[in-house]
Amino acid sequence: MQYNFKKSFLPLLLLPLFISFSCNNDPKSYNGMVSSAHPIASEIGLSILKKGGNAFDAAVAVHFALSVVYPNAGNIGGGGFLVYRLSDGEVGTLDFREKAPEKSFRDMYVDNLEGEIIVYDKRSKIGHLASGVPGSVDGMVNIYEKFSILEWKELLDPSIKVARNGFKVTEKQAKGLNNVKESLLSANDHPTPFVKDDEWEKGNLLIQEDLANTLEEIKRYKRDGFYKGKIAELIINEMVSGGGIISQIDLDNYSSVWRDPVVGYFRDHKIISMAPPSSGGIALVQLLNGAEQLGTRSYDHNSVEYINSLAEIESRVYADRATHLGDPDFFSVPQSPLLDKNYLKNRFGEINSLIKTPSSEVKEGSFNVYESNETTHFSIVDKYGNAVSVTTTINGGYGSKVVVEGAGFLLNNEMDDFSVKPGYPNMFGLVGGEANAIEPNKRMLSSMTPTIVEKDSSLYMVLGTPGGSTIITSVFQTILNVIDYGMGMQEAVDSKKFHHQWLPDVLVVEENTLSDQLNDRLLKIGHKIVKRTSLGRMDCILVNDDGSLEGGADKRGDNIALGY
Repeated sequence: MQYNFKKSFLPLLLLPLFISFSCNNDPKSYNGMVSSAHPIASEIGLSILKKGGNAFDAAVAVHFALSVVYPNAGNIGGGGFLVYRLSDGEVGTLDFREKAPEKSFRDMYVDNLEGEIIVYDKRSKIGHLASGVPGSVDGMVNIYEKFSILEWKELLDPSIKVARNGFKVTEKQAKGLNNVKESLLSANDHPTPFVKDDEWEKGNLLIQEDLANTLEEIKRYKRDGFYKGKIAELIINEMVSGGGIISQIDLDNYSSVWRDPVVGYFRDHKIISMAPPSSGGIALVQLLNGAEQLGTRSYDHNSVEYINSLAEIESRVYADRATHLGDPDFFSVPQSPLLDKNYLKNRFGEINSLIKTPSSEVKEGSFNVYESNETTHFSIVDKYGNAVSVTTTINGGYGSKVVVEGAGFLLNNEMDDFSVKPGYPNMFGLVGGEANAIEPNKRMLSSMTPTIVEKDSSLYMVLGTPGGSTIITSVFQTILNVIDYGMGMQEAVDSKKFHHQWLPDVLVVEENTLSDQLNDRLLKIGHKIVKRTSLGRMDCILVNDDGSLEGGADKRGDNIALGY
């Protein structure tokens, strides 16, 4: 369907959200597609593509839209990663991950009282000390200046209108806002748009006037509209009032980094993913290598053999993650050794499909060379053949719960993604080591895994997901679903998933994944099973043999894929 953005956008803001759209508004789309966590964000992205913008234009527009309509994870107070593939095959990545402030130090959340080590981990999760220096705005400006073809203001105007006029919250959003009410009240001594006197209900209007004004500043001055001037002053005032440590020096010194992607191969498919400080790319390539080495596609999908084999692979990969991965600007990450075929052959060689190895017996590999769950992802393909995969976050749901007074946006709690104390688990249960210890200006390790897959040297899949530590395994299993089990994109996304991260030694599975018989067999071989409502919220695009685009937008959330 053709959609006239200029004529139709404003009225839509006052109506129920896009109820006429399914997960993909056309069975086949040939000119472009956007898959994101919220219908309004996807519609804004699609409108940019229809205006002649490319995937990068749409990415910038979608990112700012999500900062308005998806405040639990969309952001201008956080950071993330971009993986791209141009129509000519060129690939690359942008790291706009948050950084530790200048005044941060290794043991800032740890104290030694009378010989007893106490970890004040709440300080790394809630409140002003939990925030790293935001990278999102700098990242969007860098993307725009390198690749965009439309005017900057065209990419921000839609989000400004939504913020100022308001949008109707979904049922899931109403529930989430009610759940964090007390945390928001405790973290802020001023009113915020996310707290109501009564309960949020589906269809209530969320208006964010301060955020609209902040986005106006960014529209007018680009990077300087956030890191300098009025908004920077509001950020510093918020830090001073709440005992935070982000300074003007931190804002001045922040810069995104263009990095080479992690590249690997799986069954003649090329995997292009994010390099450190994301652990996602290296871990994903390791996982896929393990699946190929063990021949997991010979097992029935989600059988005992399949689940146990993948859990065994995952446990070893997460053990490597804990020891060997960190910010490459501060730590020499042994990327090549970790992806070496001989190393991986030895790493996975002892795995038995029907034997569960206790995590206490799984150690990090050795060689001679030395994320709430509330993140969000979007995938975009344009009519020119460009593709972007973007994962961005403020870490936990609603980040640090701190809303910058007068600016209207939430700050992240990414400091918890450091090893607050080596060997001590973060909010996702992930254990880290010295490589991910806190240092000033250092980027914290991430699980975000924005990924692009090629088949026969052509674009094949664009995918990614939120989910904290489960991001990597969700992307991994979705790729297997398509390549090894012949699923379509939506089917692969819908498929039930499971997760093992070494420590804690538990197998996390989605509800209604295991039959009683399958559950009992997994228990019998030694698995401790924890059931969770959902794992991941994938946003993916598959390029079919006829060149059509097939979206996969996760029904676990309000996600939607739109094409034309």
